[in-house]
Amino acid sequence: MDKLRALLSQPDKARAIPYILFVLPIYLGGHFGTDSFYWVYFGRTILGALLIWIIWPLVKEMRYKFSWEAVLVGIGVLVMWVGIDTFYPHVAEPTSNWNVFEHYGAGANLAWFFIIVRLLGSTFVVPALEEVFFRSFLYRWVVKPDFESVKMNYFAWKPFLVTSILFGFVHSEWLAGILCGFAYQWLVIRKNRLGDAMTAHAITNFLLGIYIVWKGEWQFWG
Repeated sequence: MDKLRALLSQPDKARAIPYILFVLPIYLGGHFGTDSFYWVYFGRTILGALLIWIIWPLVKEMRYKFSWEAVLVGIGVLVMWVGIDTFYPHVAEPTSNWNVFEHYGAGANLAWFFIIVRLLGSTFVVPALEEVFFRSFLYRWVVKPDFESVKMNYFAWKPFLVTSILFGFVHSEWLAGILCGFAYQWLVIRKNRLGDAMTAHAITNFLLGIYIVWKGEWQFWG
């Protein structure tokens, strides 16, 4: 733990390594039976929360901020994400692996446990790690390696496009992901801080999770 703390004390590594460590376990899901989709996500959520706890004092911009723009963008991205889903090809075929009711039975306690874990993880863990990596670190690093000298409200087309496109293609719904990246980065630039994008991202993911469970559209959790 001490070695990890020492490694993450460097500004670039504090913003990049937690995201990478959080993403890597994705590739384990499903390789050890259907249950592993859910248990791997549970493990990733615990790992992600631990990493956020470690870097919270080090990454000063990683603070949730509330604004009307964040609420509108969060809701707008949700509507866009769901609304355009059937109008473009995805990176991978949508699956229903996260249909926990089909796997464990309707109303099963374990099914609801994993739904709650997914909602909490996608609402509080994912936004913090992804926004710090893409909107705070990568965007500014593309401008120049001394990224901390680049203000949050600095705009340039190259980092705006590069980071949003990369963000899009880490999702199966690549087009929605790119547009989502545009929206969240616009928030960072407009507000000159990261917190509004974190809040908007959390709103989008929470409402999407509610929609998925309500409508049974499990493919959005992939």
